[in-house]
Amino acid sequence: MELKTLLFEKAGKHNTEPTLQIVRERALELGITQVVLATNHGFTAREAHRILAPESIDILAVQISYAYESEGWVMSPEERSKLEALGVPVYAGIHAFGGVGLAFCEEHGGWTVGRAVRDTLYRFSQGMKVAVECLLMAADAGWVDVDQEAIAIGGTGEGADTAIVCKPSYTSTFHQLEIREVLAKPRIP
Repeated sequence: MELKTLLFEKAGKHNTEPTLQIVRERALELGITQVVLATNHGFTAREAHRILAPESIDILAVQISYAYESEGWVMSPEERSKLEALGVPVYAGIHAFGGVGLAFCEEHGGWTVGRAVRDTLYRFSQGMKVAVECLLMAADAGWVDVDQEAIAIGGTGEGADTAIVCKPSYTSTFHQLEIREVLAKPRIP
């Protein structure tokens, strides 16, 4: 099997369009109808809707936890309403690799398994960590059919620069998660 993978010289928002185009192409080839993506202010979700919705591909937007609202990283209620009016549900929940364990590590030092997994995925790219984490969060919330392949999309800062085809799992069954294809990622994490 030959697979087209995009490797971007620079990570970032400017890679969103080509990332979403390769997602569209591969989703149609494989018959995948569920796409999970990270979006903090709605840009990536709006772009995904423009490119994927005409193909009847369901999009679930995962935003950062409300714990980061004071840092300005949380979507406004107006933007969330606009996305939901387009048929793009928006989910916010505890980060799959964070939560209480991370709070204790930051306060008292040490490591958690979640932190080790997070840092391992960062070796591929920030977007890889984000894509996997959003997929786990969406599955735990019941928004992803774990018996069907899905495409997960993440990015570095803003936009999308990483996309993977996966067999999803819940966080409690993490070892059943399979990253089957890497469609796009920055060449240098």
